[in-house]
Amino acid sequence: MLSTGLPQGAVPKLERPGPLRDRVYEALLELITTRALQPGQHLVESELANHLGVSRQPVREALQRLNTEGWVDLRPAQGAFVHEPTEEEADQLLTVRTLLEAEAARLAAVHAVEEDIHDLDEILALGLQAVADDDVDAAVALNARFHAKIMELAGNAVLAELAAQVDRRVRWYYTPVARQRGEQSWVEHRDLITAILNRDEQSATRLMREHTEHTRRSYHARPTS
Repeated sequence: MLSTGLPQGAVPKLERPGPLRDRVYEALLELITTRALQPGQHLVESELANHLGVSRQPVREALQRLNTEGWVDLRPAQGAFVHEPTEEEADQLLTVRTLLEAEAARLAAVHAVEEDIHDLDEILALGLQAVADDDVDAAVALNARFHAKIMELAGNAVLAELAAQVDRRVRWYYTPVARQRGEQSWVEHRDLITAILNRDEQSATRLMREHTEHTRRSYHARPTS
C-alpha cells in the first residue's frame, strides 16, 4: 500500500490553465481539505507525483507552500506530513467563523429576495438528499455551498473576503463530524431560511450563531480513535 494511501478515485484531475505548481497545490489542498489525505499522514513526493501525473518539482513546491500556510508540516530528516490541528486551533477558527457567519445571516435577512430564497431551498433539498444517501462528501460540499450563498447574500465584500480565508479550514473541521451532524444540520438550515425569508435579522443572527456553535461543539466531541 502506498504511504499516501489515497482512496480509489480520490485524486482530482489537474485543470489545464495556470502554472503547474499552482494546479498541483490546489489538487493537494483539496485532498487535504476533504481528508482523502488524513491529518498526520506521511506525504511522499514521488508517490504524490505519480498519482498526479507530474514530476516531483511542482509537488515539492506545492508542499513548501502548504507548509507556509499551515496545511503541511515539514520535519527535518522525516519529510512532509499533513498537519494535525490542535483542539485550540480548531476552536479559535470555528469561533471566528461563528462571528463572521452570524453577521452574514443578519445581512442576508436584510438583502435577500425571493429568487435567493429559492436558491437556498434548492441547496437544502440537495443536502437532505445527500444525508439520506449517506453521501458525506456531497453533504460537506453542499454545506459549504449553503454557507457561501448566505455570505453572498450578505453583500459585504470585506466580510466575504474574511470568510473565504477560513472557508477551507471550516470544511476540513466539518468533514469528520458531517455524518454526526447529519439531518439536524439541515433542519437548522431550514429554520435559518425561514428567518431570512421573514427578514427577521435577530432570529437569523441567533440561529446562525447556534448552528455554527453546534458544529464547533460536535468537532470537540468527535471520536478521535
